[in-house]
Amino acid sequence: MGATRTGRKPPRVGDQPLFRRMLIGIVLVIVALLIVAPLVVIGVEAFSKGWVVYRDTIIHPDTLHAIGLTVFAAIVAVPVNTAFGIAAAWSITKFDFWGRRFLLVVIEIPFSVSPIVAGVAYLFVYGLQGVFGPALDEYGLKILFAIPGIILASMFVTAPFVARELIPLMQAQGRDLEEAATSLGASGWRTFFSVTLPNIKWALLYGVVLCNARVMGEFGAVSVVSGNIRGQTNTLPLHIELLYHDYQAAGAFAAASILALIAVFTIIAKVALERQGAGRARRPTLVTNPAEKTQ
Repeated sequence: MGATRTGRKPPRVGDQPLFRRMLIGIVLVIVALLIVAPLVVIGVEAFSKGWVVYRDTIIHPDTLHAIGLTVFAAIVAVPVNTAFGIAAAWSITKFDFWGRRFLLVVIEIPFSVSPIVAGVAYLFVYGLQGVFGPALDEYGLKILFAIPGIILASMFVTAPFVARELIPLMQAQGRDLEEAATSLGASGWRTFFSVTLPNIKWALLYGVVLCNARVMGEFGAVSVVSGNIRGQTNTLPLHIELLYHDYQAAGAFAAASILALIAVFTIIAKVALERQGAGRARRPTLVTNPAEKTQ
């Protein structure tokens, strides 16, 4: 009441100049030590032995194979997890069914389970001594220590990314637009592509960018199921580890610089998508009569 009568705003935490400067300084120091410094060291060490060593490391057949395998895993895992995230978000936010909250909890499991634990679990499921291992071996199907195992592990650790971005947004938007489109005669697919998708596209792209970055940088689960076979089942993070263990520090940092560049581009894309989403965060215009355009 006193603040209202006098016209003064109530004091906020950190209004004192000394406290504000100390807090900002602490944050800047932590950012410099934990984020900026490692990135700078990667760039410096990658070229510590000159451009020729850097170039030879990047164009080495094992490095090129690791990059290709990493990209291939992302090409397969990201679209699958994108489709899964859209389906999961649609199911949880647009329908009422028994076990809906349990499904939401299950989707979040990969965030709470260590990737190495996930890789070991795959060993007990698809390994020779696992649940499906003998049957797969009988038909000559190899999952673990091969490319399928790498893709499965990558899909597991990145499964929640798209769904986690879409579910809060779709819950906030509610079901009014979809119900209105359906009442006007639009089909389910028409409703999704004309009403739902335009309203979630920025969050969807944001989730896809994060999912792609995590696939390319995944180490723990992939290291368990891949077998670490040089030139065959090594992704780029695993190849970096092998180079470091072979006392090729400059080569390891050179390969790591590729992942660092991916991280930088991911941050740039993240900021751009956030700005685009904030600039276009408005409810889409509903077609007057969607049924007329389908005829």
